Parts: sequence; structure tokens; C-alpha cells
Amino acid sequence: MVDKIIERKIRYDSKIVDYPCRLLTRQKQSAVLFHIIEESFTMIANGASLTIPIGSYTIAYYWENLPYNLYFWRDHQGNYLGSYLNIVKHTTITDEVVSFEDLIIDIMVLPNGEYFMLDENELPESIEHFENGFVKQAMNSVIESLPAILAQAISESEGIYKHERFLPLLEKFANKQVFNRTGI
Repeated sequence: MVDKIIERKIRYDSKIVDYPCRLLTRQKQSAVLFHIIEESFTMIANGASLTIPIGSYTIAYYWENLPYNLYFWRDHQGNYLGSYLNIVKHTTITDEVVSFEDLIIDIMVLPNGEYFMLDENELPESIEHFENGFVKQAMNSVIESLPAILAQAISESEGIYKHERFLPLLEKFANKQVFNRTGI
């Protein structure tokens, strides 16, 4: 699990955002990456919120042949925090980079399974017309498949991506944080 790889998100405004990750698994048309959260963030939708604290981590799934990717979040103790799905296109997986074009719309999923669509207000036109209806169709497909998508990720988090597998990386990150705060 030492293979470093970049997640490259190409935003709809063409801005590129790179995140350093670790490659967990790569198959012909899919990849799974690991990333430690270095800055806490909160997402809010319809009065519900999901906070991902510093030191938590992402198990991120990417598929070249599917219109979404999945972030599965756990805290530093291994507790499931929630999930997040990006509606995307043009996912490409190489040895160095997993890149995708972000199509603005996201789905936030709380631990209880409740989900919310995010960022519809950021679309340049109605969701029915945006990207010739592709985003609406992809979102509907994801929502319809959401129980199966999450069941698979939860199953893998209890098996091949068990929390214990990541303890050395989490400990190293925590020690770095303490060093950065104290200078010791």
C-alpha cells in the first residue's frame, strides 16, 4: 500500500485540483484510493449536515465505465461517517493519476442511509438540460442503485479495506500533526 497516486479532479470551470493518495487496488477499469483528511469540512443539505474531521480518511472508488465515483469516509477510529458520490464523466486511470471531470452534482449519504443531492444551485442550466440530460439520468441511476453501491462499500470496509490495515498511516499522520503543532 505504498504506491502513491494523484486524484485529479477537473472541475466544470476547468480548474484542476490534485490530491495525493495511495493506491489500494487497481483493476482494468477501476481503482480504489486511500486519502487522509488533512482539513476538516462540513457539508449541509436540507438541514442535515455531515462533518468529516481532520485525521479521518477516505476509501475512494473510481470506475472508467460508470458516471460516478464514491468516497466512503471513516473517522480515525474506523467509525463510518458517511459517503459522497460525484456525478462525473471521462474517468481515466493510469499508474500515476486517477482523473475525472466533475459534473457539479453530488449526493451526500448519511450513516443512516438518508441522502441529499448537493450543488444543483451551481448548475449553469436546469438539471434536466445540463449536459443534455446526462447528469439527471446518472443521478437517477445512482439513487436507484444506492443501497447496492453502499452495501458493497460497507462489505469491503469490513473485509479487504479493514480499518486495521490503515492504522500505521493514521498513526504516522497523527504524529506529524502533533509535531507540526508543538514543533517537537
